Amino acid sequence: MTDGGAQVAARGGALGLRLALAFISVAFAAIALLAGLTAAFAAADVSALATRQHAELTSAIAVAAGAAWDRNQSWAAANLSPVLDLAARVGADIQIRDRSGHVVASSPGFGGRAESQPAGAPIVVHGERAGAAVVRFTGAGLGSADRALEVALLRAIAGAAGLAALAAMLTGLAVARRITRPVEKIIAVTRSMGRGQRAARVGRVAGPGELRELGAAFDQMADTMDRQEQLRRDLVADVAHELRTPVAVLQAGHEALLDGLAEPTPDQLASLRDEVLRLARMVADLQDLAAADAAGLHLSRLPCDIAALAATAADSLAGRFEAAGITMTRELSPAEIYVDPRRLHQVITNLLTNALKFTPIGGRVTITTGTDGTRAVLTVTDTGPGIPADELPRIFDRFWRGRQAAQTSGSGIGLAVAAELTLAHGGRLSAASPPGQGTRMTLTLPTPDFRRYGGADDVASGTLRESHRKGSVL
Repeated sequence: MTDGGAQVAARGGALGLRLALAFISVAFAAIALLAGLTAAFAAADVSALATRQHAELTSAIAVAAGAAWDRNQSWAAANLSPVLDLAARVGADIQIRDRSGHVVASSPGFGGRAESQPAGAPIVVHGERAGAAVVRFTGAGLGSADRALEVALLRAIAGAAGLAALAAMLTGLAVARRITRPVEKIIAVTRSMGRGQRAARVGRVAGPGELRELGAAFDQMADTMDRQEQLRRDLVADVAHELRTPVAVLQAGHEALLDGLAEPTPDQLASLRDEVLRLARMVADLQDLAAADAAGLHLSRLPCDIAALAATAADSLAGRFEAAGITMTRELSPAEIYVDPRRLHQVITNLLTNALKFTPIGGRVTITTGTDGTRAVLTVTDTGPGIPADELPRIFDRFWRGRQAAQTSGSGIGLAVAAELTLAHGGRLSAASPPGQGTRMTLTLPTPDFRRYGGADDVASGTLRESHRKGSVL
């Protein structure tokens, strides 16, 4: 095991131990409190029961002594032996006293050390007091039964508490291990990624649902990082590729002019100017993408008609469509929107340009506007070869170009810019490409609701942007 793995294992073990000790401490405290309260309540109940029984037995002894007195109407002739035997059987010593308090009968051990304070009860016969019975309960008989019952209850409580503590300890260790095992795995994968092992993944973990979700979120984050890294590498490669041609042309043209191999004719200068404009367009696209992505894009919203904006964009490209031999059909129905007209014109122009680029000669591009419930909808449909199903989810990735785009000019930025600008307006841009039926790009925008936006630029908030990235843009 490497030093990093050993450190992770050691820290994971310490975490599991601390977590287990915390669980066990809480469980032991709860068990001790419950056992103490149960023992106290049980002792109180046994004591109350014994007190009640003592009172009942004292009354019974007084009644028996009164019956003995009633047979002869005199203590001198009364036979108190059955009363003394009764007291002996229940573990008590007694004294029978007459009205004057003189002792007429007494158990042999009454004067010795007793286990409890004496209890007295009057001896009443026919409503008249004939004397009194004084009872001392010893440790034998009923008294020993009370103590045995109390001891048995305390032992049962102690045994149950011990079993509960053992179960709590085993459960705490198991739960702590179940929780810390996936945490250790996530820590190990994080350290591996920190050391440059970008392929490290948590995978499926056995643990609570929250930790499984954490592991899945971590893997998703790692996949996203890999994808962003690949996009960064593609960006460097694509930008270098796109810049190489115009820079090479500019360099060759200028060297030819400087060496006198070519004359600075209007055609030669126009060719150089075209390459400069190509570079300028690339820089402008990069600036637009950076501004939209960094929420630095400020929208100047105005009430607009999406049909009018679509018509303007179509008019600006009519010449290019005609030169390419492609028919552009317009089916424009009015729909009120609240947008930045310049930025939305850029989005529509990007969609039309993209359709023009991939539609063959003699094909058709149709632009449609209208409403769908509370949203304005614009679609651009072409009769081109379409987009392969495996490439469709990536067409809005910046600098990504599919197989069919390899033979066309461009940097792969246009649709990414269109998606970001749509996002800034609170809209949604999606694509569909049924096999053999061309491509349909759909732009949806919310209808005006000033109470919702609260201002011209509020819709470009980070919350909206993040929610859109998670599920709105394909």
